[in-house]
Amino acid sequence: MEQVLLKEAQQNKNYLVTLRRAFHQSPELANQEYMTAIRIEQELDKLNISHKRVGETGVLGVLTADGPKPSSGIVALRADIDALPIQEETGTTYASKTDGVMHACGHDAHTACLLGAAKLLRKHSGEWSGEVRFLFQPAEETGGGAKDFIDAGALQNVERVFSLHVAPDLPVGTVGIKPGLNNAAVDHFRIMIHGRAAHVSTPQLGADALYAASQLVVAIQGIVARRTSPVEPVVLGVGKLQAGTTYNAVAEYAALEGTTRTISRRVCLEMQERIDEAARHIASISGAEANVIWTDVCSALVNEPCVCQEAAEVGAALGLKVIDQRPLSLGGDNFAEYLRVVPGCYAYLGTANGKLPATHFGVHNGHFDLDEEALPYGSALYTACALKWLKNSH
Repeated sequence: MEQVLLKEAQQNKNYLVTLRRAFHQSPELANQEYMTAIRIEQELDKLNISHKRVGETGVLGVLTADGPKPSSGIVALRADIDALPIQEETGTTYASKTDGVMHACGHDAHTACLLGAAKLLRKHSGEWSGEVRFLFQPAEETGGGAKDFIDAGALQNVERVFSLHVAPDLPVGTVGIKPGLNNAAVDHFRIMIHGRAAHVSTPQLGADALYAASQLVVAIQGIVARRTSPVEPVVLGVGKLQAGTTYNAVAEYAALEGTTRTISRRVCLEMQERIDEAARHIASISGAEANVIWTDVCSALVNEPCVCQEAAEVGAALGLKVIDQRPLSLGGDNFAEYLRVVPGCYAYLGTANGKLPATHFGVHNGHFDLDEEALPYGSALYTACALKWLKNSH
């Protein structure tokens, strides 16, 4: 059956490429995916698959089939749909038409593959029983979306959940499926430092928020170097610092933003405590005050081993080379939140092709692109996993 699905997915390649390029040319940032959601709904309408909105831009499609064997099995398939605030530099004919916004993480491909799977599952709906839920999730890049779907009951009575992500480090025709811990937990912090303005010639009359912020950036890097175990991965990065209004004044206000990446809840809380402490202490030395705001972006992503084994069997039956040992990524994906509710698998779809220079670039890069020969494999993998689990459901 898997080879039949792959053949049909390959026959749908033009459909998949057309969809992927349409999404790629019209990228939308997190929680702004209005036109993307409309296009998804239009495609589901063509397939006579019912759907509803989750939040403003999420789309939940539901396909119920009545095959030859009674079954109450329910599986969920997820694709993220948002783009990034990155200027595209690929120069392709299908490059983003929106200045400063780009699908630089492959979510356009994920969405196309899941719609392709919906098409295949609809075609074969007389051969299986149960229900498939299609989760077109917004705002993955900012840590949103997943909670809205969970709160809306999208995982209620679901037995398996599956998602994939493009992998520019793997060639087309391969899939990475790793049991256990795959991705780190991600937390975001914003630190506001309130000082007191003064002329630079009389610094003693002010409290320099910029100086405090710059000292803080250096100090918190030392937390990882000297206050965490070298055998447990931890990342702390500051990506944004804003301060001051003019060159000849002591800055009254400064703000910096950064992220921590951890693999255990204990270390996550320790990092928060130590950054809070450093911010208060360093600000006070300069006569300023600091306020730290934390946002829990996503949990650590942990694949269920038995579900990984099932997905790996499907991948092998499709003719994919299955790689089960991938390095731990300190990047995050809030598919992790679904995995905390339902056993599931997060797979990495090989999209690299040495003939395409753009695929040498990783995700979140303005030159990122992927080999579209991978799209049928992604579509078939979504479909075949759903069918395996539904047919095995009792």
